Amino acid sequence: MYWAILIIAILCEVVGTAYMKLSHGFTRLSPTIFMVGFNFVSFILVTLALKKIDVSIAYAVWSGLGTALVALIGFYVFKEQLNTVKIICLVMIIAGVVGLKLSEV
Repeated sequence: MYWAILIIAILCEVVGTAYMKLSHGFTRLSPTIFMVGFNFVSFILVTLALKKIDVSIAYAVWSGLGTALVALIGFYVFKEQLNTVKIICLVMIIAGVVGLKLSEV
């Protein structure tokens, strides 16, 4: 249950970050409102997930997977450049998150 909450928190944070880009530095009202809303919900959900998940694990998973997903959105949606070094680094982030999760066992 708490891992599902954390995953939803990650997805909210990723959507909020995408809206951050769309807000154009807080100059567009609607994306700014969505950005604040999704990030607010994300923080609430992370806080709830911390009831049963260690903060070191939860934050690493939240930030690591969020970073990787935002990078993919940047590539696919915002047409940002993706090169070999970026791909290797994203794979290392995901490997680190998996390693942290496995360390709980």
